[in-house]
Amino acid sequence: MKTMPYGTWPSEVTPEMLTEGAVRLHDLWVDGNMTYWLESRPADGGRFQIVRLDPDGAHSDLLPEGFSARSGVHEYGGGAAWVEGGSAWFVNWADQRIHLIDGLDEPGGDTAPLALTPEPAVTRSVRYADLRVSADGAWLVAVRETHSPTDPHDVRNELVAMQAREPCQPTVVFGDSDFVMSPRFADSDRLRWIAWDHPNMPWNETSLYETRFDRSTGSLAAAPVVLGSGDALMQPVSDCVISDRTDWWNVWHIAPDGSAMALAPTEAEVGGPAWNFGFRDYVVTSDGTPAFSIGGDIHVGPAVTPTDASSLSQWVLHDDGATVTAIASYPDRHDAIVRFPLDDPGATTVVVEGRPVGLDAGDVSRAKPISYPTSGGRTAYGLYYPPKSCRFRGPDGTAPPLVVMIHGGPTADAVASFSLAKQFWTSRGFAVVDVNHGGSTGFGRKVRDQLDGQWGIVDVDDCGAAARWLADQGLADPERLVIRGGSAGGFTVLSVLAFRDDFAAGASSYGIADLSALAADTHKFEARYCDRLIGPWPEARAVYEARSPIHHIEGFDRPLIVFQGLDDMVVPPNQSEMIVAALRAKGVECEYHAYEGEGHGFRKAETIVHALIHELAFYQRVLGLDEPTSDVDPR
Repeated sequence: MKTMPYGTWPSEVTPEMLTEGAVRLHDLWVDGNMTYWLESRPADGGRFQIVRLDPDGAHSDLLPEGFSARSGVHEYGGGAAWVEGGSAWFVNWADQRIHLIDGLDEPGGDTAPLALTPEPAVTRSVRYADLRVSADGAWLVAVRETHSPTDPHDVRNELVAMQAREPCQPTVVFGDSDFVMSPRFADSDRLRWIAWDHPNMPWNETSLYETRFDRSTGSLAAAPVVLGSGDALMQPVSDCVISDRTDWWNVWHIAPDGSAMALAPTEAEVGGPAWNFGFRDYVVTSDGTPAFSIGGDIHVGPAVTPTDASSLSQWVLHDDGATVTAIASYPDRHDAIVRFPLDDPGATTVVVEGRPVGLDAGDVSRAKPISYPTSGGRTAYGLYYPPKSCRFRGPDGTAPPLVVMIHGGPTADAVASFSLAKQFWTSRGFAVVDVNHGGSTGFGRKVRDQLDGQWGIVDVDDCGAAARWLADQGLADPERLVIRGGSAGGFTVLSVLAFRDDFAAGASSYGIADLSALAADTHKFEARYCDRLIGPWPEARAVYEARSPIHHIEGFDRPLIVFQGLDDMVVPPNQSEMIVAALRAKGVECEYHAYEGEGHGFRKAETIVHALIHELAFYQRVLGLDEPTSDVDPR
């Protein structure tokens, strides 16, 4: 094994490996003897394709050229397709209309997509998500989001119903809340859904509604009834729902009369925050038994079966009521589609293999959960990834540079699933810590609420504390600490560099520089998010300014690299442009890269490659490491 300085090791994980042939599994369906899934493809411009696995093992793409199954509702989308009864319904990214592909269960029956919803006067001004079909296949319910062509702040979110197989104008069945999510048929004629109002987000407080659905007219047969409210309810399935009324997101049975009972209660979380539509984190058997996973452990009622997965998502209960298919994530390899019987979850079979990792097992850095002390006597959490290589080691008596990663949201979490994006750093001799600061999900409501009124303080403290704690343990070089994050994580990066001196440099991707500007110029879904995280706008204007990095450039003296999508509607480009201009005017080193055709999160292969190349070269230069290794394009 050759000795080389940490952070300079030649690596087999090239930026291109993160995109070439790379796919991410987003959704899953089982229809008869065929399995379907939705995958994103960076190498195809970030396109979302529905793929079918036939009984003979053949794979085929459903969507013809020019179509991509991706929703723009809430800007984050999700729930963009549904497959059932030999048909596939999907929201096409380019026009946001619902389309149908019929005859999937007939030999040679694949047809061209048929647009079901009307074409609006302004393209993409009417968007759909969270599609579900009635048991008789006659009706489709969905979330519809309508944008005014003249007022960007005039956006309506409604639950609509429509004929499932003919072009028609959808009918509004519920529009009395600011937001609606998860329309689900509890049985043949009972419909349930989740709704909430500003200033709440879906992980703060929601309501569960139920009513009778008239299948002869496609309308509600009775006024909706609120079955539960006051806690964060999500993902209704049959007569069950996920609720955090006892601090942890667990599965509850809520009867039509509103009576509630916890099923398989546990001090751990089932599911996560509803940033996207279409999550399916549990199933319920015909006798009312819930089945779900916590980490890689499969719970069927009180029985728990460990697996080698780190998590399982998008659960599908087969028609036999005894078999589940799900997407499995692992700590050391890419996601796969797996299948198991509920009476023996350990007998798991792989239906669709994950793509090859491209690394020797000895080169894969696995997450090590850490907890550490932070401000206010709290405990913060993270996932530490040590440098890892079969060919190289660092010099004795030295510690690796550390890349501190911050998840977006900020109400989200870092998970221990395999990611080439992390191996990109660890295989080069960097250590990585993925921080779960106060406000992160997965640790119960009390931890999730730690960020209330404290965004820009608690997250900043916890990121700095993680870096210092690892340095004190000898696991990181205290002089070579860098921090990176996107969106809300980008805000934390900018805040850390403006208010603290823990880090040598930072990388912000579409990060927030001015909270006041964000409050006045973001999309509807998050328009009142900061009311809880910062304070009501504009009454708390002074707090917004006190927390905004753009107003504290005097403390900002560390190098920064910034990446921004020019089509970003969540964090508009002016946020990155203002911090770049202010730092350059002060004489602080600031490198800026903007990308046409990219929104909130980069999906194109060329963007991902370009950004990684420049971020690596930036760190190696500002940290005084050796010249970039030969696998780094000097562009």
